[in-house]
Amino acid sequence: MTTQPSPEYRRIQFLFPVALASLLILGTARIILDNLKNNQSNFLREYLQSRESEKHRVVRLPINISDSEVIEEGCNVFEGKWKWDNKSYPLYTEESCPYLVKQVTCHRNGRPDSVYQNWRWQPRACKLPRFNALKLLEALRGKRLMFVGDSIQRGMFESMVCLVQSVIPDGKKSLKRIPPRKIFTAEEYDASIEYYWAPFLVESISDHATNHTVMKRLVKLDSVAKHSKEWEGADILVFESYVWWRHDPLINATYGYPYNVQEYNVTTAYRLALETWANWIDNRINPNNQKVFFMSMSPTHLWSWEWKPGSDENCFNESRPIQDSSYWGTGSSLDIMETVRDVLGKLKTDVTLLNITQLSEFRKDGHTSSLWGTQRQALDKRTKIRSQNLCGLHSLVFTGSA
Repeated sequence: MTTQPSPEYRRIQFLFPVALASLLILGTARIILDNLKNNQSNFLREYLQSRESEKHRVVRLPINISDSEVIEEGCNVFEGKWKWDNKSYPLYTEESCPYLVKQVTCHRNGRPDSVYQNWRWQPRACKLPRFNALKLLEALRGKRLMFVGDSIQRGMFESMVCLVQSVIPDGKKSLKRIPPRKIFTAEEYDASIEYYWAPFLVESISDHATNHTVMKRLVKLDSVAKHSKEWEGADILVFESYVWWRHDPLINATYGYPYNVQEYNVTTAYRLALETWANWIDNRINPNNQKVFFMSMSPTHLWSWEWKPGSDENCFNESRPIQDSSYWGTGSSLDIMETVRDVLGKLKTDVTLLNITQLSEFRKDGHTSSLWGTQRQALDKRTKIRSQNLCGLHSLVFTGSA
């Protein structure tokens, strides 16, 4: 007999696509949570008063969803445009969040402007509800949310932490680094937001969280066993893998025989790896109490001639989004998109695709890589623009900084 999901889980099924879409779309810019509205403050006060001591039984407050927080059925939140909004955005800043690594703090690394923080994603046919940290934490009570993938997912993890941490009292939150994992804990909610480094999803020689090779890559296309031990038991899983596959058109890999290394076309290798991941999803995920998301590829903006004909630069020093609604750069592979669609379409388990590629294509202003401190010191501006091609590594839409 099939167990039906509880009402609380159905609420979470509604809240998490909205929360993740908001996080991905609104751009996790380094911004401060604006003043909580009176009803949010009352919400927190009522919860705190419900606990007389640490031993007191926790009373779970209802998650009330107002009409303004409901997205119209059938609306594609990933089609729309970026609108300038300097009144309700930003939501947090670099200075307000102590959990950001220096690598993704744009102002600390010398970015002179803050315009990138004030663009709000507006879907074409509906409105996105404003991110509500307290409601998300309540939905997360007693649960684990885990981001799995490369540094883009690490940025997503940091952005989610920055969005919720300011409404948690001091002493009731913590961040632990247990490579290849990072774990943020919200003690009052018995909840964790986690990140796990797995740039290919399957196993590879690049699996060390800090000491990993970029130039020479070897991937085990048929194995996720080492990684999946850490994924077991997570209530919400958000997967992503793309840019690490794009270094060369061919990649060294094994499949079936661990010592038989061959060169694979990247698109073929990606499909085999994703099918290995999908097999684990179908065999180990319980759809009654677990939710899985897959985030589509992160765009690159390596060649400015794509949005500025006749130029010969890249994303360095860009400060505004692309306004052409039909823009599609060469850094986003249609073959990879097709592969994701095919593999997810064959899954028996429901996996929600977060298709943020097109909306992220517009954000040529959001990459952090050309601002990294060591590279900034080592390279003059002309060299960075002409030869480094770092624009594919991070984007505002994913990492939460620019």
